[in-house]
Amino acid sequence: MNKTELIDYIASEAKITKKAAGDALAAVIKGVTVSLKKGKKVQVTGFGTFVVRSRKARTGRNPRTGATIKIGASKVPAFVAGKGFKEAVK
Repeated sequence: MNKTELIDYIASEAKITKKAAGDALAAVIKGVTVSLKKGKKVQVTGFGTFVVRSRKARTGRNPRTGATIKIGASKVPAFVAGKGFKEAVK
């Protein structure tokens, strides 16, 4: 399912216009992004939790040349599925 199909699904399930569904989806994505940017987690009971994880600096290898390179520390978004979501997908 892509974004357009998700908007169509939201619109039909909530009985709202596609524009309203698109605006709602954009607001959810923006809310999650802003919260994670501030270092806060976003928890949706029954669905899961969006968190920011820290990756330590590490040594990697350039696959083309085989040369060793340094990869700096970084923060990456992650999603941890909730119990209800896991069971629904089983």
